[in-house]
Amino acid sequence: MTASAPSPAVSSDDSLARLAAVIESRRSADPDKSYVARLFAKGTDAMLKKVGEEATEVVMAAKDGDVAKLTGEVADLWFHTMIVLAAHGLHPQDVIDELRRREGLSGLEEFALRKQQTREQQEQR
Repeated sequence: MTASAPSPAVSSDDSLARLAAVIESRRSADPDKSYVARLFAKGTDAMLKKVGEEATEVVMAAKDGDVAKLTGEVADLWFHTMIVLAAHGLHPQDVIDELRRREGLSGLEEFALRKQQTREQQEQR
């Protein structure tokens, strides 16, 4: 299994920003004509259910070793996750900024930092 290199012509940040703009533009459209509007009309629980379904499909495609299906399922997962982000007033850039903040930290260091922050927040309550 090999992954293709990202296209230098368009950054993933640009693609995600464009998709976020489409999601935002369809958010209040007619639910009979727009899947995005339909999900927003159904509410957060419906959005979260789709994220869960898509995450499961990602796992199944990865276990099967089907890279084409895996790519499609991850695209579906990202799309539905972006809908959830939009529902909470967030944008892909917020996630990209968080990933950039974590650059240079080992996974174990980052995990320990989050654990410490959670503990501190609980102590403040």
